[in-house]
Amino acid sequence: MMNTHIHSEAKARLEEERAQLVHQLDELGATETGELRNDVDYGDGFADAASATAERTETMGLADSLHEMLVAIDKALERIAEGSYGICAKCGNEIPAARLEFRPQSIFCVSCKTAA
Repeated sequence: MMNTHIHSEAKARLEEERAQLVHQLDELGATETGELRNDVDYGDGFADAASATAERTETMGLADSLHEMLVAIDKALERIAEGSYGICAKCGNEIPAARLEFRPQSIFCVSCKTAA
């Protein structure tokens, strides 16, 4: 079982990364759920309609990606709180410390992640 020191380090890294993701979503004009806020202006002229649509579509894609990363971090933080962090959610084996150091939001071991 992972020790408390590793959990506290992982929690700190995850919370820092979470704050950065929330900031990036805010800069895009999106909420934590990845939804675009209504206060973002993509242009209102007819000539700008195509570029505004393209920009909005690109922004939505970025917001979706950031939201997915945020969800993964939240799941890892929940597992820390539950005491199951570092244990594969699929097979129940311990996730190697090197994987958690590289990707602290991992909830699957490499074998299970590769199989999925």
